[in-house]
Amino acid sequence: MAKNKASRKPKECILVLCAHSDDQVFGPGGTLAKYADEGKQIIIVVFSYGERSHPWLKRKVTVKMRVNESREAAKIIGIEKTIFLGLQEGRFTEDIYEKDIHDKVFRLINQYKPSKIFTHSSDDPMPDHTATNKFVLELCNEIDFKGEVYSFDVWTPVKITERNLPKLYIDVSKTFHKKIKALRCFESQWMSLVSLLWSVYWRAIINGFKARARFAEVFHRIR
Repeated sequence: MAKNKASRKPKECILVLCAHSDDQVFGPGGTLAKYADEGKQIIIVVFSYGERSHPWLKRKVTVKMRVNESREAAKIIGIEKTIFLGLQEGRFTEDIYEKDIHDKVFRLINQYKPSKIFTHSSDDPMPDHTATNKFVLELCNEIDFKGEVYSFDVWTPVKITERNLPKLYIDVSKTFHKKIKALRCFESQWMSLVSLLWSVYWRAIINGFKARARFAEVFHRIR
């Protein structure tokens, strides 16, 4: 019995590095649910708590609310662990260096040894999203990460810098409903839901047409 346990291969790990607690669902939510169903280990690293979304509330109240929403969404998607780094929104570039984020993320990559990393697109107009993308690429280049690195879209209107990069299409027809259910966990982000939910459906349908599936998600390989 001990020999059988020792011979088991560790789970393949998928690591997502994102700016806010709902980005991993808005972007690759259906894909993550599919990977989880396949037995892969899903680890999420969220750079901020997103406390600026509710400036009229005390910080600890907003943080607790957003963490709880993330945990509920994680149960639906099949995410094993969500790690918050606590950067301040609008100060990612400064906080990455002041809060030793480089070494923290390096240790997480070394610990989980992901086969794939997903992060924001460089074409996303949100400053915290592009700062995350820049940090992830610089770190992966520095440590010579051997896995694949893909970008996902949240607010990206048009692909410019990444449009000619290799694409990865994932058929999420069987897990798209989990993505939508998980998104509805983020009740505090109702404005984002109203603004983005139509595009979530639209992209899934268009990408599904290209992938010959009902729903699909597409990612650009950035490394």
